[in-house]
Amino acid sequence: MATRGVPVRFAVWLFHLALPLLGLWLLLAVPSTDLLVEHHPTHFWLVALVAGVNVGLALVVDRAAQRHEDPRLLLVGLGFLAAALFFVLHALATPGVLLDSRNGGFALATPVGLALGALFTAASAVEFSPERAQRVLRIGPWLRSGIYTLAAVWGIFSLAGLPPLRDPAIAERLSGPLIAMTAVSVVLYVFVAVRFYLLYRRRRSVMLLSIITANILLAESMVAVALSVNWRLTWWLWHVLMVLAFGYVAYSAYIGYRREGATTGLFDGVRTEETVRAVRAEYEAALETLVGALRRQEAGEISADEMSLITAGMESRFGLTEGQTAVLGRAADALRTEREQIGRLDTLVAIGHESRVRMAEQDLLQRAVRRVADGFGGDGVRVGLLGGGHLRFPDELATDPSWLVGADVARRVEASVGERGGMEPVTLDPIGSDRAILACPLTVKDKPAGVLLTRRRNGFSERDRSLFASLASQLSMGMENARLYHQLDGLFRVYMSPDVATALLADPEQAALGGAVVEVTALFADLRGFTGFSERSTPEEIVVMLNQYYEHATTAILHEGGTVVQFVGDALMALFNAPARQDDHPVRAARAALAMQAAVEATAAASPGWPRFRVGINTGPALVGNIGSTAFRSFNAMGDAVNVAARLESAAQPGQVVIGESTRAQLPADAAVEPLGELAVKGRRSVVVAYRLFGLERPGG
Repeated sequence: MATRGVPVRFAVWLFHLALPLLGLWLLLAVPSTDLLVEHHPTHFWLVALVAGVNVGLALVVDRAAQRHEDPRLLLVGLGFLAAALFFVLHALATPGVLLDSRNGGFALATPVGLALGALFTAASAVEFSPERAQRVLRIGPWLRSGIYTLAAVWGIFSLAGLPPLRDPAIAERLSGPLIAMTAVSVVLYVFVAVRFYLLYRRRRSVMLLSIITANILLAESMVAVALSVNWRLTWWLWHVLMVLAFGYVAYSAYIGYRREGATTGLFDGVRTEETVRAVRAEYEAALETLVGALRRQEAGEISADEMSLITAGMESRFGLTEGQTAVLGRAADALRTEREQIGRLDTLVAIGHESRVRMAEQDLLQRAVRRVADGFGGDGVRVGLLGGGHLRFPDELATDPSWLVGADVARRVEASVGERGGMEPVTLDPIGSDRAILACPLTVKDKPAGVLLTRRRNGFSERDRSLFASLASQLSMGMENARLYHQLDGLFRVYMSPDVATALLADPEQAALGGAVVEVTALFADLRGFTGFSERSTPEEIVVMLNQYYEHATTAILHEGGTVVQFVGDALMALFNAPARQDDHPVRAARAALAMQAAVEATAAASPGWPRFRVGINTGPALVGNIGSTAFRSFNAMGDAVNVAARLESAAQPGQVVIGESTRAQLPADAAVEPLGELAVKGRRSVVVAYRLFGLERPGG
């Protein structure tokens, strides 16, 4: 129904606008009905009324044009002014008013006034670039002066009876040019109606609709001017059409004034797009100023009298009524509330982002407290954590009487949390303070873990309680994630390389069985003489020795970014360039081996009889990945390069580091090495070229 109603109303509107032309056709088709009605006073007051209405419209539009420097409003105002002045001249030339008889000025003034109005209004309907708008504004005063000058000269010639306007038959002699002027004016009025209708589709303005209607009526009046005979009904028809056209615009302006209480925004819908954007920006800036003033007033920074001065400035600046100022104030208050709400939601989102698994719990809570203080306002924010069955707060909370007194805070919050099952926010009344405190429990695995406290002088609304409850939920999830991460991280890193643990935490799918061929540097180390040491040592002494040696070994390997793959009795295996990629993995493995041997040698020197590590290193392609079964798997590497590293370790002597040819080729050219020649290694047909590594630089190099 609603969609069909628009075309129906449009059709009804067009039908009413077509009635005057239908009446004109009937009068012309039946000449006997085109009666002679000559009454000079009626004519004078009718035209004078239209002229007065146009003067009022011209003043209102011109004031709006000057306030916003809008070229379209300027031209519309000039159109009203031109029509008004020539209507006045037409009225004054009415026989029996100032002149005893009719003259040429009487017959021509109205068509000339309507034509000038059509010209200026048509100019207002075009698009205005910034450059064209500035040109129109610059010549505006000259155009206004030109209209006044033309009207003054016309009035002198018409009312003084000077030629050519003294001749009453001049209109008949100029019928050809008058018909052309009428045709052009009709086209211009139709053009304005179409252009303003397109504008109306973007801006639903009553004033725009009234101007569209007026232009159609004025186009019909110009047709009546060309076809009518003086003092006949057809002649009176175009007078009536002028009254309807300009009267409808004036009535729409009056209704707008009654509704708004001011003339400031009556013609806002007619303005250019650039003016609309500028005014919108001006209003937004004013609204921002008002929002800031409201915030400062709430914070006690400005008084009510100062706030009144600010609103009075708004009234003066924009010509607002008291009602409009009150509406603006309510809009500013609503905007302030909305922005606070958006800021709080942004805080919730930010805290949610920061609740990622890798942030430490203490860092998470400290950041959250700062964000809540900035985004949620209030007089302060505190977080207490549950430990040993009691809440622990920062020291300043217990010594600040504006929160709660001493240990009473913990007792009261614990009681409230327990009563609500650790899930709902609780409002507390501090002792000796006028600020309410909202306690929002923090939970981990649905168990109480702490409390978020915030206080506010004016209490908390239901919206505040919901927001703080959401905030507490975000913090609870963050705490749970942080604790879970640290538990898993600690557990993983005890049993596997940090790189493998980090990769699995970031992407659990990497734990799937399978792998890829990657060039790696494999490091094998074992203790030569471990069997004899075990025979003459107690189990406790063996464990002490192994732990110290492995501490040195893992420290050296991890320091270079290597991955300890496994410990097997007195042996270990490490990989470089897997799982983390390292361009210089042979150099890293060599440095790790040398550092490990140096540390072990220092320890063994203080413990006679302890065995020494022997180390083998080799570089080459290997299948790297998770190897095992669906029930149990481990990160490992397989391939000839790995096997060669193990055989080189077997060929090394205690305290030595033996490397393969492929590793040597990627070490610095001045690395201190000793060729060991070709070694026949177990399980391999071809020999292996080996080197003993002393350092990555020659002595004195």
